[in-house]
Amino acid sequence: MPPPGDSSDATQERSDREARERAVEIARLDLLEREAQRQAVQLEAARIETQRLETERQAATRQEAARLEAERLRAAQLEAERQEAARQAAAQQEAVQQEAARQDTQRIETARLEAERQGAARQDAARQDAARQDAARQEAQRIETARLEAERQEAARQASVRQEAVQQDAARQEAQRIETARLQAERQEAARQDAARQEARRIETARLEAERQEAARQAAARQEAARVEALQEEAQRREAARRAIGRQLDEEAARRDAASATADLPSRLSPSSSGARRGRLFGRTDANAELVLYAEAWARKIQLNMTFDMVRDAAKRPHTQPLVTVAIRSDGSVESVTFVTSSGVAEIDEAIRRIVQSQMPYQAFTPGLAREFDVIEIRRTWQFDTAIRLY
Repeated sequence: MPPPGDSSDATQERSDREARERAVEIARLDLLEREAQRQAVQLEAARIETQRLETERQAATRQEAARLEAERLRAAQLEAERQEAARQAAAQQEAVQQEAARQDTQRIETARLEAERQGAARQDAARQDAARQDAARQEAQRIETARLEAERQEAARQASVRQEAVQQDAARQEAQRIETARLQAERQEAARQDAARQEARRIETARLEAERQEAARQAAARQEAARVEALQEEAQRREAARRAIGRQLDEEAARRDAASATADLPSRLSPSSSGARRGRLFGRTDANAELVLYAEAWARKIQLNMTFDMVRDAAKRPHTQPLVTVAIRSDGSVESVTFVTSSGVAEIDEAIRRIVQSQMPYQAFTPGLAREFDVIEIRRTWQFDTAIRLY
């Protein structure tokens, strides 16, 4: 049997060796556990990154949410790395405390250091990948900013197009308003001309009715011719006397007109110097209704036939409203134009003469007027505003 002292030393040596083996085993298991944890973290990070990339490909409209998720994952990864670094620091501190145990496990420590170097390389690769991803995110943001700027410019262009369309629409509406006003003026002018035509037809109807009545009267007169034949000679004598009186009155009127006219204005000489039977209408009323109707028809012809253009420019000058006597023969021709009161503007007086002459021939006398008159003198005041008006 070995001495008791030798047995005790062997037992102690075995205990120490077993303790060292247990320490080495514990260190090895701890290293394996840390390596497994690092691999789990890396796998989780790779899975999350794969999921983020897949999400970006599937939904471009969710880029912002994916970016936020990536940033959150990156923060989690950084937190995991920070915790890993803290744990590694604690491990290093524990390694310092267990330096005696690690002296026997130099190979294992060398392997652990190699594993840590590889882990550091992987972390550096992860950081570089994160930098590339951050650059890609910034490029995506730049592209998105460019897209938004392009959309803003397109919106501005469309707004400019809409504004141009509004201006063109306003121009079209103004043109339509002007065209509507023009058409309204044309309708009013057509209505005025239609009223003039209706008035002319009314006068013509009255003339025809007067002619019809005159024809009926003449027919009745022919039927009574046998009865009044004995009285015709007396009537002729009376008519001769009436004509003689009329000529005398005309001569007296001619002398009065000649006395009031200036010697250097031939147009103011009285047209009554001839022996023609003359009718005078120096106002708007007369006992002879046919004479009034004829004078009104004569005045309307001048007023309604756009004669104002002949005197438009001259009428803008200061002038007096002229009082004019126009002598018309039974066939509608003009015998004379006499100014009782001149306008004071030679161009206006001359334009009035041209207007009167331009509208010839005027309506021939009705049979009733022709039996009484060879010439009718019509005196009117001429007024110029937007048209010619005879009063």
